[in-house]
Amino acid sequence: MTYLDALQTTLAAEHAAVYVYGYLGAQTSASARPTQYDAIAAAYLAHRGRRDDLTSLVLELGGEPVAASAAYAVADLSGDPDGVDRAALALERDCAATYRYLVGSSAEGEARTAALALLLDSAARALALGGAPETLPGT
Repeated sequence: MTYLDALQTTLAAEHAAVYVYGYLGAQTSASARPTQYDAIAAAYLAHRGRRDDLTSLVLELGGEPVAASAAYAVADLSGDPDGVDRAALALERDCAATYRYLVGSSAEGEARTAALALLLDSAARALALGGAPETLPGT
């Protein structure tokens, strides 16, 4: 697997994360659960930025960025704020696993440092969503 392949895999995961966080945001309430709403909104913006950055990086390396799927599977969470938290935590854990793969596929230097920063960001977000600390996030 090349670094470009790893970037494409990570980009595909970010497409899914943006979609799912958009759905989770629609399941929250800024007035009833402002902390949850703010966390979901911040995660959505972070993942959207990552997606855009990864798209640019794939293009810079001469690749054709993988397209987003038309839709992704999501659980029916209507009226279940705890389910929103669980889904967001699971999503961040999945993203951490993808970034761990990207770290391992990156050469030493700036690319690996950037991938590690993204892994740590997902791990920190998972903690903020109620996850337990992990020795090796993304495993």
